[in-house]
Amino acid sequence: MKFNEKEIETACGAEVLKNTGDDIYFGISTDTRTIRVGDVYLPLKGETFDGEKFISQALEKGAVGYFTTSDKIFDGAKVVFKVENTLTAYLSIANFLRRKINPITVAITGSSGKTTTKEMVYSVLSQKFRTHKTFSNHNNEIGLCQTVLSMPDDTEALIVEMGMRGFGEIELLSKFAEPDYAIITNAGSAHIGRLGSLDNIAKAKSEIVKFLKNNGALVANENERLHRFTKDYTGEKIWFSIADVEILEQKQGYSRFRYKAKEYELNVEGNYNIENSLSAIELGFKLGMTYEEIKAGLLAYHPIEKRWEAENAGGFNIINDSYNANPESMKASVSTFINLYEKPVVVLGNMGELGENEVELHKGVGKYLADILAAGKKDRTGSERFLNDTVKFLTVGSLAEKIGEELIKADVFVKNFENNEDAARYILDNIDAGCTIFLKASRAMKFEEIIEFLRENKQS
Repeated sequence: MKFNEKEIETACGAEVLKNTGDDIYFGISTDTRTIRVGDVYLPLKGETFDGEKFISQALEKGAVGYFTTSDKIFDGAKVVFKVENTLTAYLSIANFLRRKINPITVAITGSSGKTTTKEMVYSVLSQKFRTHKTFSNHNNEIGLCQTVLSMPDDTEALIVEMGMRGFGEIELLSKFAEPDYAIITNAGSAHIGRLGSLDNIAKAKSEIVKFLKNNGALVANENERLHRFTKDYTGEKIWFSIADVEILEQKQGYSRFRYKAKEYELNVEGNYNIENSLSAIELGFKLGMTYEEIKAGLLAYHPIEKRWEAENAGGFNIINDSYNANPESMKASVSTFINLYEKPVVVLGNMGELGENEVELHKGVGKYLADILAAGKKDRTGSERFLNDTVKFLTVGSLAEKIGEELIKADVFVKNFENNEDAARYILDNIDAGCTIFLKASRAMKFEEIIEFLRENKQS
């Protein structure tokens, strides 16, 4: 999207320090590495960087002007805007464009499942609307601005993912996005180390309704805490729950289920994926979509990178779900995997940002999985078998080792490793190539290193 001087003044109250008098239209760039000729450079600032140090470099690369918080004017600039805070200016410009194009705006937050839900909602809404979405998981203030400013002029539906690490962040995003509809996927223990309690997490997620339009709706996972912290929102509230779902069929890469007397399909397994899809269904109907459109949209959904991503490495079938992890998502994804795959091998790593209770939360995952394994299940012949006779767990890291300690108490096979390379070497030397390996850990564990090692040192 291109702007002129008057639009920038209107959008963010900028003071024009220099103007050559030319009626120019320009894009906005915050990165000198990707800036294009004719852009205006908007330098962002943080604790460890100051984009204003690179203004001259931006001009050398073809920028026609820049934003600044000082009065300094560089030679070669056709237009210079002075603002008090460049990030606030960026957000205000994004809000200006959001209002100008005025798409149906959907904001999505939650402790887990945000990005998956965003992709499912996009897949559904695209059946009826020209839809634009947050790229990958770019869900902070800068990501919001990038998403809005890259929106085509004919966008009818805008989907913005909202992440947070503390109080006030979701409220800020909601203020500048001005959502028509909001989705809260859940309120679990992710970031509990920063926020201190499940109440505080639910309260922070519920900030999304602060600027939610009253003629829109909140679509949220049934949760007592979310009920409490969204009570002041006077618009419509739609609650969904996996308890309202009848699962008709689940197998590798496929789910079929009934929700509110209608049948749907997904090309992915897992009850948590089904639960994520419920908000897309509810929103689709709220926006006047037909059952056929919603059903087709869900069937068209495919997971994105590092979220239940199937690949082959070194002769092993890998399911990579290692982009992020918290106790709820680890319990849900691992229990799905071990129930659907023969001879499952599970590689678990540390979960981050769990605070002072991190050891107990890791142990809790182990206890939950031990109970699942001990329960057994009917195999495809109808005979009962016990999963702890077939599943193998490999853990990486001192915290993941606590998961393994609980599994060992249930007579489950567990090996712990200090690093990814040691775990990968063990797989190469001891695991049959016909097994399917599931990877789950927080992003900081860099489990892609396991895949890379297997690929480079495949079994002979």
